[in-house]
Amino acid sequence: MRSVEEQQALVTAAAVAPRPVRVAISEAQGLLCAEEVVTERPLPGFDQAAIDGYAVRSVDVALAGTDIRGEEGEPAELTLPVVGEVVAGSRQPIRLQPRQTVRVDTGAPMPTLADAVLPLDRTDGGRARIKIYKAVRSGDFVRRVGDDVQPGDVAVRSGTIIGAAQVGLLAAVGRDKVLVHPRPRLSVISVGSELVDIDRTPGGGQVYDVNSYALAAAGRDAGADVNRVGIIAADAGRLREVVEGQLIRSEVVVIAGAVGGGVSELVRDALADLGDLDIGRIAMHPGSVQGFGRLGRDEVPTFLLPGNPVGALVVFEVMVRPLIRIALGRRQPMRRIVRARTVAPITSIEGRKGYLRAQLMRDEVTGEFLVQALGGAPGATSHLLATLAEANCLAIVEPDITEVRTGDEVEVAFLAQRG
Repeated sequence: MRSVEEQQALVTAAAVAPRPVRVAISEAQGLLCAEEVVTERPLPGFDQAAIDGYAVRSVDVALAGTDIRGEEGEPAELTLPVVGEVVAGSRQPIRLQPRQTVRVDTGAPMPTLADAVLPLDRTDGGRARIKIYKAVRSGDFVRRVGDDVQPGDVAVRSGTIIGAAQVGLLAAVGRDKVLVHPRPRLSVISVGSELVDIDRTPGGGQVYDVNSYALAAAGRDAGADVNRVGIIAADAGRLREVVEGQLIRSEVVVIAGAVGGGVSELVRDALADLGDLDIGRIAMHPGSVQGFGRLGRDEVPTFLLPGNPVGALVVFEVMVRPLIRIALGRRQPMRRIVRARTVAPITSIEGRKGYLRAQLMRDEVTGEFLVQALGGAPGATSHLLATLAEANCLAIVEPDITEVRTGDEVEVAFLAQRG
């Protein structure tokens, strides 16, 4: 059997970011920037007040707060007249004369000759005339032209994941669209003559199609743009037709129920002339039987997953999700791994790396992570979807370990979901 690490290396080598497209910046969040966004204008574009206060010449208030004495030897107050007001968005230029002040709002353009803003709490807040309690230096509480960005600066670099800050900066420099690598398109197909969709009542020997819904949700959680194709009967001609169509429109194709039993040979025969498909056992459980290949003219990564939903979801988590994350440009495509102490024994299968459904907890006293496996012996309960729904992590047991005792530490992959 091929090891998990060998299979992951084979899969992730096939990851390719989709061709760049230009989108509105409101749609770019979470995507990989595909261009160097160079600014054409300074930001801010004019000197502006950084806070609410009074625009002043710093030289006029330099003695505020010092021991100023009047003609009689008594402490003298430093006061200035307020000769106007400038609000944010004002286009009316104001020229400040010596020993005058102008009330300004945050973001308001600075009057000519003013070189500082006096905060409100350093004055008595007067409207016609203010008493000044403390001085300011030249440049205090003023945002100068180009303080944030100068013309020719790179606002967002190619290869950057666009987050809220990048969207804000793109808006600030006047960009309404940006070139990005879009979300990889994922097509999900379920194969099986026994499957019915959830809007029908299963007859004898029939079951609901769980996989296409569960795997589509997992794909969206990973960040893909998902097309849930749905159910395809175990018919070679129809399967080939559908898969060939999805290869044209997708960066990743997942076919559930395509390995194990007679279906595996049917799928292999149906897709044989589209590319090489490697179907075999990987040293993991659940989901050891799986397939991977690069099909079609564009060599689209295509995964063949087991029919039982738990095995399919675990294989998706371990093999497919990292491929999607790499295509999105994520530097760390794998889940966060922590070490946790077991609160009950865990049994695993010798020679296979176990990915066991579990609950991760935190000790309220020590703060250490604790983990409890869900379900019974491996294999006997690999099909139980209810335990996977309760799990918030996968406990990872190395292939050479069959028994993990209570109190031992294991690695745990935390299944945090988007949103």
